[in-house]
Amino acid sequence: MVTLYGIKSCDSVKKAIKFFKENTIEYTFIDYKNSPLECATIKAWLNKVEITTLFNARSTTYRNLKLKDMNLSDTQKEEWLCKENLLIKRPVAELNGAVTVGFDIKTYEKEFLS
Repeated sequence: MVTLYGIKSCDSVKKAIKFFKENTIEYTFIDYKNSPLECATIKAWLNKVEITTLFNARSTTYRNLKLKDMNLSDTQKEEWLCKENLLIKRPVAELNGAVTVGFDIKTYEKEFLS
C-alpha cells in the first residue's frame, strides 16, 4: 500500500490522490500539517532522494521565513525540514521502500502502475 504525505490543500497532493483513486490503488494519507513528521522519517527519505529534491525552495513558507537570505547548507536544510514540515516538496509517496517526491503523471504511471 502507498503511503502519501502532504497537506490536504496542496494541488499536487490532490492530483496524486485523484491518480490513486482513478487507478484503484490503495493508499494511506498523512497530513503533516496535522500530524508533524518525525525527523527520522525525513532522514530516511534523504537516504533515498537528494536534499534538493525534498527541500522546497519555491514554497511560500521558504519565502516567509526568508531562508534564501541565509544561504543554507544541506545540513541546515535538513534541520529546517525537521522543524518546518511545510518546506517539504509535496507530495511524498512511499511504496515498498521507494520514495517519490512531487507529482508527475509519467513518474506516477511508471512507479505505481507497473
